[in-house]
Amino acid sequence: MEVTVALTDHLAHLSRLHFSDVEKVEIRKDLEKMVAFVETLSQLNTDGIEPLMHMGQAVNMLRSDEIEGSISEEQALQNAPGTHTSFFQVPKVIRK
Repeated sequence: MEVTVALTDHLAHLSRLHFSDVEKVEIRKDLEKMVAFVETLSQLNTDGIEPLMHMGQAVNMLRSDEIEGSISEEQALQNAPGTHTSFFQVPKVIRK
């Protein structure tokens, strides 16, 4: 697969990124290296090799959920600079 200038521009547009002409040349070179690597991998003979689903034999080793004591609502809010009922009150960061 050839990585063209048009493809590089299209990928930049899709990802909403803007690059200088120098950056585009470097990105194109990097993409060509990646595509060449994947093409090399696709030539490997994988007959008889099971697909790898997990890196290890252990699957879904999750801890059990345990309810533990925590601080009370009062304690959580006591050092807050501003509160409203049972919520932290913070300055607005988004304006209409």
